[in-house]
Amino acid sequence: MQLGAPARCQLGPAPGAAAGARRFTVVDYIIFALLLVLSSAIGLFYALSGGRQRTVQEFLLANRNMGFLPVALSLLATFQSAVAILGVPAEIYRFGTEYWFLGCSYFLGLLIPAHVFIPVFYRLRLTSAYEYLELRFNKAVRICGTVTFIFQMVIYMGVVLYAPALALNAVTGFDLWSAVLTMGLVCTLYTTLGGLKAVIWTDVFQTLVMFAGQLAVIAVGARRVGGIGRVWRVADEAGKISGIDLNPDPYERHTFWTLAFGGVFMMLSLYGVNQAQVQRYLSSRSEREAVLSCYAVFPCQQIVLCLSCLTGLVMFVYDREHPLAPAHGRASSDQMVLYFVMDVLQDLPGLPGLFVACLFSGSLSTISSAFNSLATVTMEDLVRPHLPGLSESRATLLSKLLALGYGLLCLGMAYMSSMMGPVLQAAISIFGMVGGPLLGLFCLGMFFPCANPTGAVTGLAAGLAMAFWVGIGSLVQNMRAPGGAPPPNSTAVPAAAANITAGLVATLLPSTPAPQSPTGLQKFYSLSYMWYSAHNSTTVILVGLLVSLLTGPTPGEAVDPRTIYPVLPRLFCCLPRRCRDALRCGVGSTAQVSGAAPRPALPPRSRSPGPCHSALPAGG
Repeated sequence: MQLGAPARCQLGPAPGAAAGARRFTVVDYIIFALLLVLSSAIGLFYALSGGRQRTVQEFLLANRNMGFLPVALSLLATFQSAVAILGVPAEIYRFGTEYWFLGCSYFLGLLIPAHVFIPVFYRLRLTSAYEYLELRFNKAVRICGTVTFIFQMVIYMGVVLYAPALALNAVTGFDLWSAVLTMGLVCTLYTTLGGLKAVIWTDVFQTLVMFAGQLAVIAVGARRVGGIGRVWRVADEAGKISGIDLNPDPYERHTFWTLAFGGVFMMLSLYGVNQAQVQRYLSSRSEREAVLSCYAVFPCQQIVLCLSCLTGLVMFVYDREHPLAPAHGRASSDQMVLYFVMDVLQDLPGLPGLFVACLFSGSLSTISSAFNSLATVTMEDLVRPHLPGLSESRATLLSKLLALGYGLLCLGMAYMSSMMGPVLQAAISIFGMVGGPLLGLFCLGMFFPCANPTGAVTGLAAGLAMAFWVGIGSLVQNMRAPGGAPPPNSTAVPAAAANITAGLVATLLPSTPAPQSPTGLQKFYSLSYMWYSAHNSTTVILVGLLVSLLTGPTPGEAVDPRTIYPVLPRLFCCLPRRCRDALRCGVGSTAQVSGAAPRPALPPRSRSPGPCHSALPAGG
């Protein structure tokens, strides 16, 4: 998520790209068209069958009736965008397999959401994750979280639509705006008509297409250079197979600690509190299914990471034996991946189309999830509280119109991305900057009963300020560097965006050693991008706690126990019950509250708080 050098953010075809563009055959176009037709057909099917998306719960939460496997594949696809499909192989091609250790972060990064965040969110029967912030703090905190999320996603949508179409246009000659409009309109169609159920099932289909496209490239590329065994041997001899770097320095771009532990916070910001993922957990038919979906993502994420890394190694060995034409030597890394793919698959009609379908599947899955989650938070957090008497049919229609509106806004953002030039880098990086502070806000509420609304709002503001300070400071430092060369930590456009793409952050620029070791603020701006989420979320928690203590902490008895995860009592579960109760900081147990006055689920037609919450003071 680190800011890279704007000079490398190519907004036009790479030098010589047109001359070497591999044109699509009829078979390629047919395969690509099938992806779009089938995606649209799934949306139409769910619009015309079953409940026909007649209620808000059907449209936004798939009627809370999804099994764990489709939910797991949808969780995987949501942030596996085309940016990551192009970015990770380029990272491995340039810097070796050190990035592969990111897979170590998946264990805690998925285990914690499964046993901490999912139980809390699911038992509260939420629709929007930001409803939690009102139940734990107050309405002002909820609105702050919602507005922050909307800003984050709107900025990102146009980029994730425009960037892969741009790279594809530069390498294959595929018409840029035809690709952008086709993707945007198809995605808007099935999201608006079919709701979350259509989004989830198209994600499943698109995930399978992504797997097929990557496997085809690896199989054909490896066969042409002598097999996977030879690929590994040649890469090892060239020093591309990295060992475990145990350097604890947080300013080192990639080390084992940076990837395995800094990556945990990045995963938590994606799979723990992001609305797009929380919405999928809440669509599960039971809490057990939601937890199982999180477990099922773990092996899928490992497979995706392995496929991307193997693609990078095959690309490296293939390039040694079949060098790119001189005209392509100055291409950016994401374009180099496409040059490699088109060169490897050029004699196999249909396979280039399959990989392009793979690429666009990643974009479709990410964008559709953005549309749906944005419609949800806008409806539940901004519209319904001000229109309590809104009928179910009107609410459903308004939800569909919101999804349609965000779809059209996405096309507008794609056009703006094409006009931004160097500012595009900063626009993308905003997404990654916001993830850490939002994680910190939820953790502040869930793990610290003493936190109050004033502390929550102040902590969020401090976390966002810190994120933008470091990000903008890094950008300015890079622009002042001779020739605009990035520091060793810098990442290019897709890398910044990839902080949302399932943790697949990839560096797409060559690492240029700084002439001397940075000091002072320059050193601070060189913090590894993998620690950004941890740094920013910790800022929110520390500032939030400090302000809460100064302005009067929330009494434990005033906190709804359903909104708290009792960390200390569970860590010290072997202590006597009296000691564990003391560690609850005065917060009652959920069993006691359930026995006294259970809080009903928040029904679609009424968002008024239940008895448990309504009895609480405004501060709690």
